[in-house]
Amino acid sequence: MRSIPERMARGSPGGGPAARANAMSEVLLKGLKKVYDGGVTAVHDVNLAIKDKEFIVLVGPSGCGKSTTLRMVAGLEEISEGELYIDGRLCNNVEPKDRDIAMVFQSYALYPHMTVYDNMAFALKLKKVPKAEIDKKVKEVAAILDITQYLNRKPKALSGGQRQRVAIGRAMVRDPKVFLMDEPLSNLDAKLRNQMRAEIIKLRQRINTTFMYVTHDQTEAMTLGDRIVIMKDGFVNQIGTPVEVFDKPVNLFVAGFIGMPVMNFFDNCKLLYENDTYYVQIRNAKIKLDDFQQKALKQNNQPACDIVCGIRPQHISVGEGDLVATIEVNEMLGSEVNLHARSDADEVVMVIPTVDLTVDVSQGATVNFTTQPKLIQMFDKATGNNLVWYDADSANANAPVCKSYDF
Repeated sequence: MRSIPERMARGSPGGGPAARANAMSEVLLKGLKKVYDGGVTAVHDVNLAIKDKEFIVLVGPSGCGKSTTLRMVAGLEEISEGELYIDGRLCNNVEPKDRDIAMVFQSYALYPHMTVYDNMAFALKLKKVPKAEIDKKVKEVAAILDITQYLNRKPKALSGGQRQRVAIGRAMVRDPKVFLMDEPLSNLDAKLRNQMRAEIIKLRQRINTTFMYVTHDQTEAMTLGDRIVIMKDGFVNQIGTPVEVFDKPVNLFVAGFIGMPVMNFFDNCKLLYENDTYYVQIRNAKIKLDDFQQKALKQNNQPACDIVCGIRPQHISVGEGDLVATIEVNEMLGSEVNLHARSDADEVVMVIPTVDLTVDVSQGATVNFTTQPKLIQMFDKATGNNLVWYDADSANANAPVCKSYDF
């Protein structure tokens, strides 16, 4: 049996960057589902339309189904239910080599006995591309990735970052319609990950094709993706731009997964409706919501109820307000200080710029804090759904995007 890289490599070599520039590279997932032997469902009913030249990031915790979804697109996993289209062509039963896609793996998957040049040229040699054209493509891509000086080395003589560039280069020489990347930076140290993340951004700008990128790292997702697909337990929880999933999380999971430090959640809160006006009750603080929230809740016919309130650490103001917390840990980071505190039964994290620090934040100190009403996220205590941004109609159609309003 051929290895995975070889199975992927036998696809079309493409017509070069100029030829690809006018090609369309749309990918459509319709009700994609993966069920393994024994009835274990890894991916449930995924619907996703990826536009030409869009960079889509699938993100979520380990075991959420993101890599399985990517492998179904690649043809390395059989699709149990649903349909996969690439450029309008149904690809459920199309061999990986015939899908005109290229995949970069977490483990690099380089041939150890081959030089960098031969690893990059391998797919083109299988297709019997003329030697002169192979040489031209390999050297062009090596120059883009700044690995020209390593072409005669073998993988064991390269660092992790250099090997990952070779793996990306091997995919690039084929000039595929769609790039698939499965956690390509997870084996690198933090500094090199940051560097390679910037390299991928620049690479995307230069080759201008469609990307599907899988990661468990929300920083990669937020910095790389045009849109982000957030998954949990095989289900898509939200699809949106980085700004949308940060500012308008549709449920508690998305709110807690996106953002560092993670969002603070205050249990046992209440949404009150008095004299045609909505308020949130957090501890002894009664906060009137802003005009947009008032309109949204009224349009949704939202009754008073028990809720969980979410406030991002960066949105907390210290030294004012009716909420009180006792500081347990003080993390001085230079430009800002992270405060880990406790407010009754809730743990609270606050990120305060040091230039704004005017109160005692030593361990054991008591501080008052508050936030702007428009920055409070409200989640139904029973369902976990966001009272403002969860769209029941789109969720029922399995297109979980945040709700929009016409006012």
